[in-house]
Amino acid sequence: MESTQRAALQAGVAERDPAAVEAVIAALDAGFLRVAEKMGGDWVVNTWVKEAILLYFRQRSMEPSEAGPLQFHDKIPVKGNLAAAGVRVVPPGTVRYGAFLERGAIVMPAYVNIGAWVGAGTMVDTWATVGSCAQIGRNVHLSGGVGIGGVLEPPSARPVIIEDGAFIGSRCIVVEGVVVEEQAVLGAGVVLTSTTAILDVTGTEERRLVGRIPARSVVVPGVRNKKFPAGEYGLPCALIIGKRKKSTDLKVSLNDALREHDVAV
Repeated sequence: MESTQRAALQAGVAERDPAAVEAVIAALDAGFLRVAEKMGGDWVVNTWVKEAILLYFRQRSMEPSEAGPLQFHDKIPVKGNLAAAGVRVVPPGTVRYGAFLERGAIVMPAYVNIGAWVGAGTMVDTWATVGSCAQIGRNVHLSGGVGIGGVLEPPSARPVIIEDGAFIGSRCIVVEGVVVEEQAVLGAGVVLTSTTAILDVTGTEERRLVGRIPARSVVVPGVRNKKFPAGEYGLPCALIIGKRKKSTDLKVSLNDALREHDVAV
């Protein structure tokens, strides 16, 4: 989308113009706009696009709809023209209007919310959830039951971001604007929030991170002990226990990483 068009839509959203809001959601649905974009190595949030989504909810009214024998009652319709877009959505998988799927993306019986972006070659597996505004890269695998949280408010807040080539194991939860960088592997059951302690234990000394999984990291759930007035208890954390190898093909590298570190997926 040209910069002049973006500027006009941004001004319209600032003025709360219903037509501009509708145009922004249509552009999101078609992939011409994104809630967040990577620029110069950093993710930049398009706050005004998130504001348009919030305004869209307010200006829409509840309407009934049907899909075969199933009936719904909601403000936002489901995404259409899937065959033309070259994407696969398996019943009863649902993609909401205002989400974008690149050609070749697959959604099993899962859910993708408004504002989300899902890249080519990505699999959203059974009962996985891609929350509002989440940005899922290309050739990502979201395994069964994965919960990718939605981050809609405040508009300036960074959405959850899963970069290209990442593998997210079964029943993982990633919320509150956490970034999982390229080709990282999360073993089954890893929970990542904005305050989860991410501990790199691959060196001689523990290194602590928060809110971001470095590229090609292999991560498993862990527990660390912490003392409280009532006693000592184990708190969940995420442990970086290794790296995917650069020297091999991505698929081979992923299999090697899972076998070498005995990671459940």
